[in-house]
Amino acid sequence: MYTPNPAIVAKDPLLQPLTIKHLTIRNRIMSTSHACGLEQNGMPDDAYQSYHEAKARGGLGLTMFGGSSNVDIDSPNIFRQLNVGTDAIIPYLQRFSARIHAQGAALMCQISHLGRRGDPYGGDRLPTIGPSPVRETAHRAIPKEMDEHDIDRVVKAFARAALRCKEGGLDGIETMAGGHLIGQFLSSDTNRRTDRFGGSLENRCRFAIMVHEAIRKAVGDTFLLGMRFTIDEGPYSALRLDEGIRIALILKEAGAVDFFNAIYGSMENVPALAEYNMPGMGTPLSPWVEPVGVFRHEVGLPVFHAARIADLASARYAVREGKVDMAGMTRAQIADPDIVVKMASGREDEIRPCVGATHCQSQHRPSCLHNPVTGRELTLKHRIPKTDGRPRKVVVIGGGPAGLEAARVSAERGHQVSLYEAAAAFGGQILIGATGSWRRDLKGIVEWRVAELERLGASLHANAYMDEADITALEPDVVIMATGGLPLVDIGAGAELCTNTWDVLTGQAALSGDVLIFDGTGRHPGPLAAERAVEMGARVSYISIDAVLAEELTYAERARWKKLFLKHAIHPVSETRLLSVERRDNRLLATLANDISHEIMTQSVDHVVVEQGSIPMAEVFDALRGRASNAGVTDLEAMVAAGPQPQASAAGFELHRIGDAVASRNIHSAMLDALRICSAL
Repeated sequence: MYTPNPAIVAKDPLLQPLTIKHLTIRNRIMSTSHACGLEQNGMPDDAYQSYHEAKARGGLGLTMFGGSSNVDIDSPNIFRQLNVGTDAIIPYLQRFSARIHAQGAALMCQISHLGRRGDPYGGDRLPTIGPSPVRETAHRAIPKEMDEHDIDRVVKAFARAALRCKEGGLDGIETMAGGHLIGQFLSSDTNRRTDRFGGSLENRCRFAIMVHEAIRKAVGDTFLLGMRFTIDEGPYSALRLDEGIRIALILKEAGAVDFFNAIYGSMENVPALAEYNMPGMGTPLSPWVEPVGVFRHEVGLPVFHAARIADLASARYAVREGKVDMAGMTRAQIADPDIVVKMASGREDEIRPCVGATHCQSQHRPSCLHNPVTGRELTLKHRIPKTDGRPRKVVVIGGGPAGLEAARVSAERGHQVSLYEAAAAFGGQILIGATGSWRRDLKGIVEWRVAELERLGASLHANAYMDEADITALEPDVVIMATGGLPLVDIGAGAELCTNTWDVLTGQAALSGDVLIFDGTGRHPGPLAAERAVEMGARVSYISIDAVLAEELTYAERARWKKLFLKHAIHPVSETRLLSVERRDNRLLATLANDISHEIMTQSVDHVVVEQGSIPMAEVFDALRGRASNAGVTDLEAMVAAGPQPQASAAGFELHRIGDAVASRNIHSAMLDALRICSAL
């Protein structure tokens, strides 16, 4: 499907091999270790392996896995890590390495002890441990200060875990220092000891050196040993770049590492994670490549790095200019595991872009906001196969995310596809969501699909409202209704006096004076409307039914909105409902109820803006059902299995509705509907 172009391969710095000791990695693109959420009882079984195998098949040089894999019993599984503290993992690793090596890629695992980053109430309910009893904000544990018996035990556990990885056929491992136990010893913020493991820089490095010496003794010199290492913990921490370089040089002098996997920022709390350690949309591309380049120059060992290296231009710059030896494009390959083979075959413009939405960091990880296949490789395919039946005439109504994906997948299958959108531009609610100060990259979801549809020869029609007669006149074989919904405003009384968030974000409603925004979903539209209201000069009161701002979003998105609310002095009121609105003295009187105190309150404002999601636009779908062979009924069992829908005996076209035309959900769910149905057409 993708044939490498020798001229491209010869010239592109990203496609040049890298040799570290005995291992030659075929190119400079890697996926870094992360807890992908697909393990079974701490083991990397078929779903886990298939997720990584897709990237290896897609051409990357190195895939690392097992983010924060636990080496010992008091490092509990709290965010779906692997357990490398037991021999039971060895046969899984052997199967895993055979599959990845068969695709030509190298494979490594990250092993770690969480230390104070653990959970004393998780796993076997043991106390967390650390160099000193300093609490971590994010995971809340107050650790037991380790004595020398604890240190000796954990050092041995690391060595045993590393040996299991070698016996599993892996090419190497990295230990996790940043924020975890090794890093807790390195940083004076978390290491307050006065014995031989604390105080001076050399003493703080002692535990890391002991761990790596024990690992080296267990696995020998032909197994690569690296460290995921924080070069700079950020502006509010003691460990800055100069000290990070000094620590790395001490570790190098001790012969403890073959490579560093450089990261930036602290993991102390959610804001630090979202802004520095794992930045997403709204952050400049490759924000830490320059300090990583300084680190690499000073240390003189191979350096890997990943932090919003989301596009090939950024990756090329980093490698070509000697800032990094391996470009970690982890989230970019969650969006498109075929990055390397597309690039090498001269089809770089077909790469599905990572837009930095951080959906892959949600509780549903490793799912990508606009690649529903990721994490579902056992039932869905990244490379859509052609149909083995006759091409069918597929008509898609609605050009939002669901409709665009339905049309794309159907066209990839080889069907004759026509897409009709009533608005002047394709994109649906994505175009509304992309209006915020930091959400503009969402447009990449639309732009890529429109480009793919043009490449595939689909027939695209904007400004084309289609009713029942228009659709049936096309004599379709399949009709996919992706008509989305309309804003829902559902309160006890006074709905007609309220403004919906869509009208605010599209500029159809002007706001001034005192504005009350009621957020009934915990999604993006409420905060987006608040930001827009402030830009219009309004004074904003923000009321939410949820306990925290933007509760339905990922932690990184919540942190971004909290920061913006602080900037604009918006102080959200939580767990409060909007009951009714009435007109009073040329103003609007909103009646509110607090779910905790049950207090009834009123607030006089100039505008009330309501966000409650959407309600499906189903009129045309309902009108078509009588003409459809399946009466518009989608078999859910077949849909979830991504299998063909049952063949109906009645005459007529096959009819399905997807996305918000069914129920108000997010972009990922809309596209998953489309993919499950259309990949089996």
